[in-house]
Amino acid sequence: MQVAVWDTYVTKKDGTIMHFDIIAPSEIKDAAVIYNYGKEYLKIKNQQGQPLTSKECSFCHIETVKPQWEAEIRVKGYFIYEMENCA
Repeated sequence: MQVAVWDTYVTKKDGTIMHFDIIAPSEIKDAAVIYNYGKEYLKIKNQQGQPLTSKECSFCHIETVKPQWEAEIRVKGYFIYEMENCA
């Protein structure tokens, strides 16, 4: 499976910047679908309501899915790869 990686930086409610990738099947071309995945993730992190648009999230590259991502992508449709300030 090929996946698209969307590089995302969201300003948290405390002013720090969350950095994470939204990883979804490469067939998904509609950015609004990707942004909705990011908004679902922000709710889980108690950051709902924070802006997530093309300013915060942009397509980065295509790669082959990693085994640790694949099960979650098959169930939820996407995987979040947390990098900075996501706790």
